[in-house]
Amino acid sequence: MVQAETTKRQLSLAGATFVGIGAIVGGGILALAGAAFAVTGPSAILAFGLNGVIALLTALSFAEIASKFPQSGGTYTFAKKVLSVETAFMVGWVVWFASIVAAVLYAIGFAQFTVVFIEHVWPDFPFELQSRFSVACLAGIATLIYMVSLMLKTSGGGNLSNYGKLLVFATLILVGVAVIFRQPAEELRAGMTPFFAAGAAGLFQAMGFTFIALQGFDLIAAVGGEVKNPERNIPRAMLSSLGVALLVYIPLLLVIILVGRPDGQSIVDVSRANPETIVAIAANNYLGSFGYVLVMIAAILSMLSALVANLYAASRVAMSMAMDKNLPAGLAHLSGRGTPSQAVALTALVVVVVVFLLPNVAAAGAAASLIFLITFALAHWIAIMVRQRSPHQPPPFRTPWFPLIPVLGGMACVILAVYQGVSVPAAGKIAVVWLSVGMLLFLFIFARRARVADASSSALDPELMQLRGRNPLVLVPIANPDSAAGLVAVAQTLAPPGVGRVLMFSVVVANRKWKPREDMCPLDNAHRVLRESIAAAGDSGYFPQTLSSVAENPWKEIARVAEVHQCDSLLMGFSHLSEDNVATPLDEVMNNVSCDVVVLRAPKDWKLEKAGRILIPTGGRGVHDHLLARVVGSLHRAITRELTFLQILPEDISDKDRHFARKNLERMIDGFRVKTAKVIVDDHHSPVEAVVDHARKYDLIILGVQRVSRNRRLFGQFAMEVAHRTECPIIMISRRG
Repeated sequence: MVQAETTKRQLSLAGATFVGIGAIVGGGILALAGAAFAVTGPSAILAFGLNGVIALLTALSFAEIASKFPQSGGTYTFAKKVLSVETAFMVGWVVWFASIVAAVLYAIGFAQFTVVFIEHVWPDFPFELQSRFSVACLAGIATLIYMVSLMLKTSGGGNLSNYGKLLVFATLILVGVAVIFRQPAEELRAGMTPFFAAGAAGLFQAMGFTFIALQGFDLIAAVGGEVKNPERNIPRAMLSSLGVALLVYIPLLLVIILVGRPDGQSIVDVSRANPETIVAIAANNYLGSFGYVLVMIAAILSMLSALVANLYAASRVAMSMAMDKNLPAGLAHLSGRGTPSQAVALTALVVVVVVFLLPNVAAAGAAASLIFLITFALAHWIAIMVRQRSPHQPPPFRTPWFPLIPVLGGMACVILAVYQGVSVPAAGKIAVVWLSVGMLLFLFIFARRARVADASSSALDPELMQLRGRNPLVLVPIANPDSAAGLVAVAQTLAPPGVGRVLMFSVVVANRKWKPREDMCPLDNAHRVLRESIAAAGDSGYFPQTLSSVAENPWKEIARVAEVHQCDSLLMGFSHLSEDNVATPLDEVMNNVSCDVVVLRAPKDWKLEKAGRILIPTGGRGVHDHLLARVVGSLHRAITRELTFLQILPEDISDKDRHFARKNLERMIDGFRVKTAKVIVDDHHSPVEAVVDHARKYDLIILGVQRVSRNRRLFGQFAMEVAHRTECPIIMISRRG
């Protein structure tokens, strides 16, 4: 099996910055400036400025985490690294949705401004353009054009529209500033009075629904896997794009207030009468019809650049989720040009469908804003956890004044999210419905494969365990010191040093009438076992924790200790396996523990590092996939091993069924993320004979033992027969109940 493909890093600092500029600059100010002026007056400048501070705090947290995890996916990738696979799916699911809705809004915005522009320059245009169908068609055409562009290019595109809109905004601002210097001071003061049209309440209301105008820097993290020198360039690109947005927004708002009002009118009155076209009215007031045309051009270019930026980022979120088996695997496929063409196509087609079918675009946009705010708050929380859980491997870029900045930024995002949910109840309802749909899809379609891929990733990269706050404990009962070194080696793969713990356990077997002062033999034996086991483990450079206890029944005591210490895994060793010495007592242990159980049958002085070729018989039903992925990933972490998955089929199976079985097995183990795995599908009258025949070529066999329920016979005849008839070392695994 080959690991998932990854995109190439081709975005320079400028390219990454333009992704953020494309998403932030233009659309928000054009759509929301009038609404902000209407509720708070000239203090809209302060509202945008305060939102800029909150956005800066959020960008700093995003930059820190993105420098630590410079892969595509944005908030989804952050959640995958630090939280559970289930939480990561839900985060990715809603972020993908929010980016799609943002793309829908910008596509429709482009179409609406285009219609207005055409009617302005060509009043006698022969066709009706104001209908919803015409607007939807224009929006759909623009989306499909950019879909093709993104499928053919490895970069985000849209740079031409970025340059164009920045040039237009610069012209509007510079001409406006020149006009300001020619105005009497009294008139300028009149424009700024009253500064707070509705007091603090109006200011806060304006902040609530204009914060989304500064969203877009997060898209740089969503395409982080394609940025060159990401540890350095991603933080710079985020902060630069946000800085450019504020350098456009604040001066433009000031120009609108001071010279954009018609004579004798306040900015509040003008904005309440024309909230959607206030920027165009202002430009027309101090530049004439040329200014109006400039604003229309800026609006069209802004909508297009934001559309392509959101399509680009959303497709990368879908690609990242597909790589982790949280969406159909085809979405992770890269075309010959190195682009995730299927993810781009699906994202764009969903945008087109929503453009035509969504009845309430405004409510969906509010839901997208709510989702972005919640994920921003989540990013602040994740930034704190990453810093706390990886003190020895801190992010390359570190937020100053930690943890003050993520705490303040997170609180601000939560407050704005609550405001958004209260002020637009439909937004919360849409978000809940989308979450519910995602949860059902995950549980019934994606959960098993996603959890297998996640278990494999965690095993291959122990830092994931640390980032998630996990400290797995492996309990290793020791009765024979000769097996200690091999057991500790396996235990270390399941619980890597520095991340997990290994607890070597010895039971002093004695009945209740035992008197230690009169008979020290049981105690001496237990101490000797531990002493020699520690020495054997120490020879490999590792010293585990130790524990001794006294019990009449060692098997019940092992189960009790495993439960009391909440062990992640129970690892037991046997030099040989037989019905008498293993099956019944091991069934007793497995029926009384809720952790994973791993049994090692290996000869004296067996070395794990010598097991280069591993045979894994499987029934193809996926019962042990999660545990198997963890064990295989752990074994594969330090040493590259040759893995062979073997499925035995009936002798009379058809070629079609054989082919289907092979494909099904390949899909099942695709999430194991190892490059040296291969599949063998064999037909044989006896599965045991087939495994025995193949086992002669391998250094280790891994067998699954199904645990159906408590108080049931578990150690099956198949496992025992394979153990009896092969000399090859065996690891038997049983997933927790």
